[in-house]
Amino acid sequence: MTSSQPSGPGSHLSNVWSKVTDLQVVRGQGCRVYDANDHSYLDFTAGIAAASTGHCHPKVVQAISDQAHRFVHAQANVYQHDLLEPVAARLAGLTPESIDTFFFSNSSDEILEAAVKLARHATGRHDIITFDGAFHGRTLLTLAMSTSRAIDREGYGPFPGGVHVAPFPDSHASDQESEITRALRGLDRLFATQIPANEVAAIIIEPVIGERGYIPTPAAFIEGLGERCRENGILFVADETQSGFGRTGKMFAIEAHDIEPDILCMAKGIASGFPFAALGTRRAHDDKWRPGSHGGSSNGTPIGCAAALATMEVLTEPGFLDNVVARGTQLIDALRDLQQLDDALLHVRGRGLMVAVEFDSAERASAVVEHCLAENNVILMTAGTRKRTVRWMPPLIVTSEEISEAVSAFAAAIRATS
Repeated sequence: MTSSQPSGPGSHLSNVWSKVTDLQVVRGQGCRVYDANDHSYLDFTAGIAAASTGHCHPKVVQAISDQAHRFVHAQANVYQHDLLEPVAARLAGLTPESIDTFFFSNSSDEILEAAVKLARHATGRHDIITFDGAFHGRTLLTLAMSTSRAIDREGYGPFPGGVHVAPFPDSHASDQESEITRALRGLDRLFATQIPANEVAAIIIEPVIGERGYIPTPAAFIEGLGERCRENGILFVADETQSGFGRTGKMFAIEAHDIEPDILCMAKGIASGFPFAALGTRRAHDDKWRPGSHGGSSNGTPIGCAAALATMEVLTEPGFLDNVVARGTQLIDALRDLQQLDDALLHVRGRGLMVAVEFDSAERASAVVEHCLAENNVILMTAGTRKRTVRWMPPLIVTSEEISEAVSAFAAAIRATS
């Protein structure tokens, strides 16, 4: 059962938001949300992978409440509150060893733009390279960096210059080694024909490609990018806005690779969905960032810092990431078993609780998602350039029983829509 949001001439809300459901929710708890009639829905979107500790985790709620009684807004250019350094120190202990200095903001878009600005100051260069199918945001600069869907870009150009899009390996190619070689050769051709490597400030990559359909970036491809960065003085930027903070079973997805980034972009799960984001970098790069040349009115807000500290406390509890790995394995194994039900279920992939299944058509994927919601109150959503992918991104506190409940609903939907 769904509950529709009022609409019509009396509404003052913009229509620009796309809608996954028509649910009008009034509260959330753990992995579930509740509508105005107190109907419960199992939320396997987690605010698009942001509600890492679930809805209204008691430690996060308490931290926000306590901080709201002390200080709501302390503008960092005017005075610095007492949670800025603790958040930075906590992040320094969790991020890769190369990352030791932090700047805070409100959203992933802001952090990606900040990463580009920092890379340009640190290197004295102006051009950046992203990859086909990437999604880095919806501001004009981050849209220039994003090529996962035409609808995100349509009607908004021209976009800022200095952004070059390189090939990304086709995850469906039968010969992955040759495909990775092809993509790296495409990058080398970009250097030879469009932008010399010595004029590139940064290469920006998602360790797991998000909006294109949760595609893990191949290790050999990341290794090849790292080699080219080292050889040419290019900064390696890891965009972990979706994959960070335990989503893949590691605190950061880049930990699965033998590379230490120069810049790490963090958002979403860092504060359980509260608007907060962080840029991590090497001190040597930050020292080249001219003081006063970047900032913002609400960077590192006290409440955001409190939410981030509480979230990191939960995520680092003994056994927490082990449970993420176990639940991810349970989910992927169950979904692969379901492939036997229908040939239209082409692919199952993922790491930890960043999982995707891909159908042979957008219509089938949409029908399955709609059935899960209408018949079993399970919320899923599609993704991918062709919208054929259903992504699974439950809160990281999800239980074995909740995984089984969602998979059961998915199996019923496959049978009903075949």
